[in-house]
Amino acid sequence: MLKEFQEFISKGNVMDLAVGVIIGAAFGKIVDSLVNDIIMPIVGAIFGGLDFNNYFFGLSKAVTAVSLADAKKQGAVFAYGSFITAALNFIILAFIIFLMVKAVNNLRKRLEKEKPTAPAAPPPADVALLTEIRDLLARR
Repeated sequence: MLKEFQEFISKGNVMDLAVGVIIGAAFGKIVDSLVNDIIMPIVGAIFGGLDFNNYFFGLSKAVTAVSLADAKKQGAVFAYGSFITAALNFIILAFIIFLMVKAVNNLRKRLEKEKPTAPAAPPPADVALLTEIRDLLARR
């Protein structure tokens, strides 16, 4: 069983997937910071100091706090501002991934155009002989 597990892990696809997940998690943190620390403060300043993270309403009368963290301690809240921030994170991340995939596809197309096409290999001797016989029979 250990040997089978080792073979499974050493396959290229599994390792590529693991690297992709690790890089994706790190990239997600970068995008999260971009949205929370750079974009949302600018959007907030444009729209009069809005902080989307603190947009919520309490689902019970016990919730009286003005910040989301304090409100969650008091009871259930509907935190739609956090959802807006997460949706913005997703849109930005999806757009960046789209740009990356587009760039890779363009690079692949360019490399395909530059790759010299090899001339067709001559057919094996037996196929050439059979083709010659076929052509001779077709003339009769």
